Parts: sequence; structure tokens; C-alpha cells
Amino acid sequence: MTTAPLRLRTKASWLVNQAATVAHRLAMDEFVKSGSRRYHYGILAAIDENGPSSQATLSRCTGIDRSDVVAVINELAAAGHVDRSPDPADARRNLISLTEPGAQRLDQLEDLVRDTQDTLLAPLDPAEREQLTRLLARVVEHHNG
Repeated sequence: MTTAPLRLRTKASWLVNQAATVAHRLAMDEFVKSGSRRYHYGILAAIDENGPSSQATLSRCTGIDRSDVVAVINELAAAGHVDRSPDPADARRNLISLTEPGAQRLDQLEDLVRDTQDTLLAPLDPAEREQLTRLLARVVEHHNG
């Protein structure tokens, strides 16, 4: 394999992009094996953390496009992982809530994601992993306002 030019290997933006490409591939491979998708994990995690939520709220907090959120919720509802119910505060929208099988599925996906993180960050010791995660979160939070 040819080594990338030093000018690239010394740029944080290039390195982050390369790491993101590897992370995406690792995660997609594991999600496919599990019969799930990355969006399933994001939606289930958001509902677990925030409680019953509207589709618009789920779109905003996960960064998933609204039309994709609808498709993901349809898949999760068909699998029995979420329920839709009318929002008592606004009959025009539904609230999406986590079912017990959905909570169990989230736990399974959490294990998968943890294993993927371990694979991705294998060359780093635990303190370095925490530091990298903290620094990346700071960069993302700065740019997301």
C-alpha cells in the first residue's frame, strides 16, 4: 500500500476524514451482520434518552433527514421496537416511544457499537481513547454551536 503524502498525514482534517471512513465501514459491516442499520441505533438511542418524541424532534436530535426518519420509524414499528401514539398536546402529530423489545434491541446494538469502537480505537490505551473522544466532541460542539 502506498503511504499518503506527508502533507496529508499531518492535517487533522484529512486524518479525521480517514478515521471516519474506517469507522463508517466497521460500523456498517456490523450493523448489516446484525440485520440492522445505523439509523435504527440513532433513533432508538434518542428515544431512550429523551423519552417519547415526535418525528421532527428525532430528526433534529439525530441529524437524520425527516423523510429518512419516517422510513426508519416504519421499520422499527414493523419490528415492534417502537410504538406510535397520538400526541395529547397536538393531535396532528404522533409521539414515538420505545417498546420493551426496542429497549432490548438497543442494548444489543449498544454492544455492537461498543465492540466497533474497540476495534476502531485498538491502537489507543483507555486514557487516549477518552482524550480523543473528548477532543473530537469539543470540535464538533464548537462547529455545531
